[in-house]
Amino acid sequence: IEVHPNVDKRSFIRAKQNQIHQQRFERKNKIETYKYERIINDGLLKRINSLLAALESHGVEVEKRNPDELIFQAIMESAGDSENDTPPPRPAGVHTQEKELPTYSKMMATLVDQVKAKVDEDKPENKFEAYVADVKVHRAKVEDLQKQLLAELNDLEREEGRKITSEGIHTGFDSSHVAKHDAKPAPSSKKSTVQAVEVLNPKALANQDGLKQGESQESSGAEADVDEPEGVDDDDEEVEASEIGKKFATIKAGDYKTCLQFISQHPEVVAEKETDGLLVLAFNSAIAGADDFSRQCVHQALLLQYCRALGRDGVGLFFKRITTPGHQAQKVFFDDVNSTYARIKTRAKEIEKQRAKEEAEGTGGVEQIQLHAVDPGTTINIKIPPEKSEDPAEIHAREVFNAFPPGLQRALESGSLDEVNKVLGKMSVEEAEEIVGQLGEGGMLSLEEQIIDATTEEGQKALKEFEEQEKAAAAQNAALSDKYADDPE
Repeated sequence: IEVHPNVDKRSFIRAKQNQIHQQRFERKNKIETYKYERIINDGLLKRINSLLAALESHGVEVEKRNPDELIFQAIMESAGDSENDTPPPRPAGVHTQEKELPTYSKMMATLVDQVKAKVDEDKPENKFEAYVADVKVHRAKVEDLQKQLLAELNDLEREEGRKITSEGIHTGFDSSHVAKHDAKPAPSSKKSTVQAVEVLNPKALANQDGLKQGESQESSGAEADVDEPEGVDDDDEEVEASEIGKKFATIKAGDYKTCLQFISQHPEVVAEKETDGLLVLAFNSAIAGADDFSRQCVHQALLLQYCRALGRDGVGLFFKRITTPGHQAQKVFFDDVNSTYARIKTRAKEIEKQRAKEEAEGTGGVEQIQLHAVDPGTTINIKIPPEKSEDPAEIHAREVFNAFPPGLQRALESGSLDEVNKVLGKMSVEEAEEIVGQLGEGGMLSLEEQIIDATTEEGQKALKEFEEQEKAAAAQNAALSDKYADDPE
C-alpha cells in the first residue's frame, strides 16, 4: 500500500480495516431491516387483499344499498383476528428511532382514511367503484415497494456472499464421537523437510497427477535450520489427500452403495485428515479447471464428515437418512455440498484472476525482507555478542542469538550480509521482520561510515562512485520536496 509521506501507513491500514468492518456492519443491518420490512408489508398486503375481496363480494348490492354502509361492512368483515393484529417484534438495531410499531388495524385505518379523503375530494359518480379503485392503487404501491426491497436485498446478500468470513463456517452436526472398528492403521508418511504453500503466489501451485499441489518458494523460518535431522515427524506438514482418500474420491457422487462398501472395507477413511485432504484436492481441482471432479471431492469429503459427526453409529445412520426419499437430511447435506463448492469455486476464480494479473504485470515473485544500507557511504556491520559477559545487555543479546535457528547463527558468525539475506529470503515476510527487529534489539546490526583511501586507485574509483551517489540522492530529495508538501509537524 502506497500512502502520502505525511500519512502514517499503520494508521491508514487500521482506518481502512475499520471502514471495511463498518461497511459490513451497515450492510448486515440493512439486510435485517429490508427482511423485516418485507414481513410487515406481506402482512399489510394480506389485509388489503382481504378488504378488496370483501368489497368486490358486495358489488352486486351497490344499487340497493348505501355505498358508505357497504364500505363499512366490508371493513368489518376484513378486520381479521385480533390475536394476529400485532406485527412481529423488530430485530436488534432495526428502526431504533421509532418508539412503537403500530398494529395492522391502525395501518388499515390510516389507509381507509386516506381513501375516503381522496374519494370525498374527487366526488365521483359511482362512489363505491372509486373506493375500490383507490384501494387497488394503494395495493399496487405496496407491491411495487416489495419488488424494490427484494431487488436491494438480493444485491446486498450477493455483496455479502462475495467474501468468506468466519461467520460462514459451520458444522452439520455437533458431535465428536467416532465409530471405531478393528481396522488397519492408515499408512503415514514422514518428511525430512518442512514445506509450506504460499497460496497468494500464483506460481506456487502446480499440477500433481493433473491435480498436484505445488511447492512454495517461500517457507517458514525453520527452513533456515539446515541441520534438522531426517525422519523427524512434523505435525504441521502440509495437508494432502492420501491414496485411500483419492480412491474414495473417484466414486461417483450418489453411488451410496459403493461408498458404504468402501467405508466398511476401509473404516480409517472416516478420519478427519481424510476429509481435509479431499477438500484440498477439491480446491486444487477447481484451480486446474476440473469442476466436476472438484464438486465430487467436496461431496465425498462432506459425506465422511457427516458420518464422523453423527457419532458411534454415524455411518449406518447417515446412509439410512440419505437414502430415505424425502428425508430432511438430504436437503441439509446437499445444501452444505453446494455452498462449500461455491466458496471453493469463488476462491479459485480469484486466484486465477490474480495469477493472470501478476503474470501480466510481471510481479509474480515472492516478497522478501533483505538488509541493505540506504545512505551512500555507510555499511551494515554484524556484531556477535560474546558468549561470556557480565554486561546484562550483552547477556540478553546472547540469549536472543542462541534462540535463532542454526542456519541463521552460522550466517551471522560469517559476518557476511549476503549470507544473512539468503537466510532471510527463505522466511516469510512476518517472520523475517521479527528476526530483523531482534537483531536490532540485540545490537547485532550497526551502521558505520565507510572509510575510503583516496591515495590508491581503487579508493579514487570508490570516491568517484560515492560522489555520484550523493548527487543522485540530492536530486531525488529535491524532486520529492517539490512533489510533496512539508510535514506540518
